[in-house]
Amino acid sequence: MHPAFSILFFTTLAGAAQGLVFTLALGALFGLEMAPGFLTIALGVAEVLLVAGLAASFMHLGRKTRAWRAVLMWRTSWMSREVIVLPGFIALVALWWLSLHSGQGVGVGAPWSWLLPVLVLFGAVALWYCTAMIYACLRFIEEWAHPLTIVNFTLIGLSSGLVLACAMAALAGEARFVQVFGPCALAATLAAWAARGQALRRNAGIRHKSTLQSATGIRTEKLVQKSMGMSAGSFNTREFFHGASLAALKNIKLGFLLLAFALPALLLVWGLASAAVLPWVLAVLVQAPGLLAERWFFFAQAKHPQNLYYQVVS
Repeated sequence: MHPAFSILFFTTLAGAAQGLVFTLALGALFGLEMAPGFLTIALGVAEVLLVAGLAASFMHLGRKTRAWRAVLMWRTSWMSREVIVLPGFIALVALWWLSLHSGQGVGVGAPWSWLLPVLVLFGAVALWYCTAMIYACLRFIEEWAHPLTIVNFTLIGLSSGLVLACAMAALAGEARFVQVFGPCALAATLAAWAARGQALRRNAGIRHKSTLQSATGIRTEKLVQKSMGMSAGSFNTREFFHGASLAALKNIKLGFLLLAFALPALLLVWGLASAAVLPWVLAVLVQAPGLLAERWFFFAQAKHPQNLYYQVVS
């Protein structure tokens, strides 16, 4: 498939924001001491990431003024459900931020001290599930049609959100927060690495149901595609194939495994061992391009059946 950069930024930014809010909500529910100023700033950052992701998602639409119609198919479409859940989640985060800003969400006995964190927890999980199911429900794209798609979207979002939360806490001097959630960030990063590696191994071993033989009805064993079936580019040739070489795919896979998982994990170990601020900040800076590369590879590795006819250029 051809990765749309607007979707790469949307899923990466929104996933990190969900993980950040999820972490803050857990801290609030378990009574972790956090300065109100830190919690307000962190929620503000999450809100900015969510709104930026929402704005990015509009960029690949042909007629942006008709985007609202996406909600009409909520009974059958996971994309419609995502379109409903995302603004609701953004509104919940904004409401939590406003309650803290006005002082109504501060303290154990405050009216919103437990309700809003619970709601945003469920909102984050629901949004992860809806976003992942957009791809996991497509049975004809076998690289996506698997529960690991849902697991990876959730774990990668948790990892990026936890790393970002700990980096912000380290910069704000919230040592207790880092002590509690630092090991969780490392565990989530390692779990995301393991789950993504399992998905890569699974996808590498797929024997696709659609082949050149089944598409053409020619049963010979040695059947090779030499051209894409038309002399000029079209929607099919632009939107369903990334155009990168096998060597480029291999390098990108190695790059995102290193940047999104391996190096951040090492930096997190350094941060936990030294209690320094620098490794947490570096982990965020290193992981961000790795997450974009990972999401690009997620789309590029998926093989649409139509590419049996349109992919190869003579």
